[in-house]
Amino acid sequence: MLPAGLSPPYRFIAFDVETANRNPHSICQMGFACVDDWGQIENFSLLVNPAEAFSAFNTHLHGIDAAMVRHAPLFPEVIAALAPLMAQQPVVQHSRFDERAVAAACGWHGLDVPALHWVDSVTIARRAWPEFKGNGGHGLGHLKQALSLQFHHHDAGEDARAAAQVVLHAEIKTGRSFVEILARQAAKFPRAANPHYEPFE
Repeated sequence: MLPAGLSPPYRFIAFDVETANRNPHSICQMGFACVDDWGQIENFSLLVNPAEAFSAFNTHLHGIDAAMVRHAPLFPEVIAALAPLMAQQPVVQHSRFDERAVAAACGWHGLDVPALHWVDSVTIARRAWPEFKGNGGHGLGHLKQALSLQFHHHDAGEDARAAAQVVLHAEIKTGRSFVEILARQAAKFPRAANPHYEPFE
């Protein structure tokens, strides 16, 4: 299930989900953008069988339907394989939905919620670009335009990569690591707080 060539731990992993319907537990795709000490991104995504119906609205949004996930693994199998990777470094989400979706899916399937250190790239973006408040905002749609990001919105892998790029751009903009921008947990994740690469040159 994990792609070959991954080299954890990373400075951080950006993470995104898509859902089959309005229920946050109905995860049908997970995306990962693994960022190393030099700012290189290893990007992958996988489909998840939510074992429930897709809404027409959600399928229109992300293009995933029941036929595409018929032979995909169920959430318990996916989270069992990926939680150990995710737990080794901060997990970046753009807004808090992804964290809620994982918790909801764990509850739905009777699983313990994995102990992950979640970081919100919306908060990072707000601190890096306060001028966007009331002037486009800090959603991925506006940041795509403002930061000249190239990605396909509402694909979990693409959105995860975009969230990773937002963090890296914010570090360049502020001259600080994202942990320093958030001013929290620096001692817990020294790799994230003190990258070996020099993003500010």
